Amino acid sequence: MTIGISLSGGGAKGVAHLGVLQALSEEGIKISRIVGVSAGAMAGAFFAAGYKPKHILKFFSSQQMLMFFRPSFGIQGLLDMEKTYNVYRVFFPDDKFETLDIPTTVVATEVHQGVLTYFESGEIIRPIQASSCLPIIFKPVRIGAYYYIDGGTLDNLPIAPLENTCDFTIGVHINPLGYLKSMNVKEIIERTFHLGAIANIPARSKEFDFFIEPAQLGNFTVYDITKLKEMYQVGYDYTKSVMPELLKKMEKVSTQKKIEGDWTWQEIP
Repeated sequence: MTIGISLSGGGAKGVAHLGVLQALSEEGIKISRIVGVSAGAMAGAFFAAGYKPKHILKFFSSQQMLMFFRPSFGIQGLLDMEKTYNVYRVFFPDDKFETLDIPTTVVATEVHQGVLTYFESGEIIRPIQASSCLPIIFKPVRIGAYYYIDGGTLDNLPIAPLENTCDFTIGVHINPLGYLKSMNVKEIIERTFHLGAIANIPARSKEFDFFIEPAQLGNFTVYDITKLKEMYQVGYDYTKSVMPELLKKMEKVSTQKKIEGDWTWQEIP
């Protein structure tokens, strides 16, 4: 049975995806296809390249990436991702989707036409940068003749690349709504973007065969870079807690697929 997984965006909370993937790996659940947006694209691409979740967490926890976010005070945005290219190149030396162990789709938003773009072949580093390019915070990423920003702007939990290609689909949303700690301008602006990003999640969650959303992640913010290990643990523990339900659902779908595969239709005279 082929298993596809969609990993949502969520800033720093994206490390919770690593906890989810670790729990799935320990159970022997092999992912056949990955689609990721923003932080989910980062986590998914590293995992698809063969890196273990705990090793990826170690890299993210080192904050090495932050050293390469140089200020850029132009009108397009505050930070520029350009220098992160060399960091990614260490982990993706061939810079090709085709070299990944698991077929992966990275989702970004094309700015001028306002449409989603699914990157699945060719260079992988710039699509990852584009997918996680938060509007205003980062300058849009140019790929070819087009400019891209965070894929979560239009769809924070994509399922389209998994439809008709996987027998079983898992959706992982790691950015549930939490309570505002204050009502200052910064909090309101962040909440406004957050509300837009999660608007389709209730409906989208029903499209997957299984949906994972650790409610405890609502206690963290997308900027909690000092709490990466805690968020990783939340993702891991929650997935472990729902594992019996997940395995039961997988068995049900697998049995149904076998029955459908063995069924022979005969034309009624």
